[in-house]
Amino acid sequence: MGWNTTRDLEAFLNAASGFLRARAVENTVLISVAEGLRHKGLDAYGDTPPVFGWWQETGGAVAAAFLETPPLPPLLTRAPPGAVAELVDVWGAADRPPSGLRAERGTAEAFAEAWRARTGVAARFDKSIRLFRLGDLTPQEPAPAGRARAARAADRELLVEWHEAFAREIGEHSPNAGTFVDDRIGYGGLTLWEVDGVPVSMAGNTRALAGMVRVLAVYTPPAHRGRGYAGAVTAAVSRAARAAGTAEVLLFTDLANPTSNALYRRLGYRPVQDHLALSYAPAGQPS
Repeated sequence: MGWNTTRDLEAFLNAASGFLRARAVENTVLISVAEGLRHKGLDAYGDTPPVFGWWQETGGAVAAAFLETPPLPPLLTRAPPGAVAELVDVWGAADRPPSGLRAERGTAEAFAEAWRARTGVAARFDKSIRLFRLGDLTPQEPAPAGRARAARAADRELLVEWHEAFAREIGEHSPNAGTFVDDRIGYGGLTLWEVDGVPVSMAGNTRALAGMVRVLAVYTPPAHRGRGYAGAVTAAVSRAARAAGTAEVLLFTDLANPTSNALYRRLGYRPVQDHLALSYAPAGQPS
């Protein structure tokens, strides 16, 4: 039956939610972004409305889905070869072709090859990302000085500054950082590590959805690095998620960053799946 596309979030969730939640761990980003749009509004990432899509097999079962929140590139689930080929045709015929893609490694590579064959345009592979899930939490010993506390509204200015700095460091776009900070403070989704009352590191977490929480935006300003604060605040967020009864505690790492990958392994996180982020140069610019 092919691809269906819409700008209607509820129509997308009605069609694709069962498919997404059947593989909730590997689809954690699509699930949390869609739920975030419900809470923050469809303009959370920018003025251009999001686009949603799902691919149905001949019998009608959903077997792939994507979500695009411009200016960020689309997020695509693992997809059968037929769905990838048809998506290339859908986006190739659109007025605005995709700026890139983030997907499970095999699917991303298949899309890149199919897009190159159709358009002659090669992708730039920007980042290799690994999804981890928490096994047995093993906090670092000895723990660094300080303690964890929930972020408050009074921390907003600092948190916006740190979110923007974090995005710059990882080379990602940070639209409306204040919106995300406000939302996360509202549901207790930001934790600070502080020493003598001074915040020195932060970690965020998504809402609990489909039995999972994802740790994100772990950031320590350069002046406070090398003292174990990132590991301590990550352990605090992970412990709290487990204490709340969350079955799956997840996070992503950039495979080009050996420090963070080693840190999360020491805390008890184990690899699940590799993803790729690829991009295409705007029309008229070299790729």
